[in-house]
Amino acid sequence: MIRTWAIIERDLRRFRRSPALLAMSMMMPLVQLVFLGYAFGGQVKNLRLGVVDQDHGVPAVQLKEMFQAVAANARTFQTVAYADMTAAMQDLRTGRLNGVLNIPPEFSRKLHEGASPQLALIEDNTDQFSSAALGGALQQLVAAYRRPAAPQRLEAKATLSVVEIYPYVPYIQYLLPGTTVLAIFVSAMIGGGIIFIDDKARGLHEGYLVTPIGKFELILGFTLSGVIKAVISGVVLITVGSIIAGIPDPLNVFRLARLFVLVVATSLALISMMFLLVVRINDPLLPRALFGMLNTMLFFPSGAVYPVNAFPPWMKAMTTVNPFTYAVHGFKEVLLKNTGLGAVSHDLLFLFGFTAVAMGLATWLFRRTL
Repeated sequence: MIRTWAIIERDLRRFRRSPALLAMSMMMPLVQLVFLGYAFGGQVKNLRLGVVDQDHGVPAVQLKEMFQAVAANARTFQTVAYADMTAAMQDLRTGRLNGVLNIPPEFSRKLHEGASPQLALIEDNTDQFSSAALGGALQQLVAAYRRPAAPQRLEAKATLSVVEIYPYVPYIQYLLPGTTVLAIFVSAMIGGGIIFIDDKARGLHEGYLVTPIGKFELILGFTLSGVIKAVISGVVLITVGSIIAGIPDPLNVFRLARLFVLVVATSLALISMMFLLVVRINDPLLPRALFGMLNTMLFFPSGAVYPVNAFPPWMKAMTTVNPFTYAVHGFKEVLLKNTGLGAVSHDLLFLFGFTAVAMGLATWLFRRTL
């Protein structure tokens, strides 16, 4: 361990001389948490809905009055009156509107006759978030509009009562576990993979080859030094991010202790994965391109920004071997549900097992010769 600690000390001393690098590795995921959390976490509002009234009857006027109430209160959409469909469709295609609602002729007459007249909503479905919000709001309005004022006396209906066992979780809190894993990954890229490749490019790596330090000791030293840097980034982000995101009781000592175990397990898995990927690479430009691709392939399919259940089968297969998936799940359980380590034992087992396999393969692939 003395020789391994020499590797760790040398790497940490060099990292300490570059505080800007340490600050950037922690600040980038934190900035991403704030901007993505508030950019994607809010409700879609102030959409522009064109209304073409070809009926002009009393029921149609009542329907438009309900739209005005939405515009004044929930503000999901604002209505713009149009005399004909041609002008409304032109504005929809040019992006001035998010949707067009057509109230057809004979709407009022069919409604009074007890028929079921159809309203047409034409959406700009290139923006699925806006179209889903607009469609959902109008579905609720139409359902409320056609509901009878006085229900039948003997009418029997099945109702659904929704009970939420946890407090409301805004999107910024939902994003915090993935952002924490991303912070650890950035430290793994900078403090583990890229620095190791730069050492090779500068010839510093040759100094290790003339020492009695074994291959496993070198890999272990590099891994542990990277883990220390990654743990610092993870702990800072999990603490500061919990305060920013509004996690209840963010400084709870017992939860922080459980989170620390997850940070260490995640750091070990990602740092060992980095060394496995770069142990045979000599070109200093290749890892930078590789890490950019890995950021996409590991972060987004992990369930950090969208539920895994919505993925296609081939992407779900990727999540079963993705260490990000298990790390994100573990952080969600502890951060958002305040569970114990028993609930994340499967995640910890995978991360530690992944570390052992990756370090074993990296040691086997490491070359003691030039």
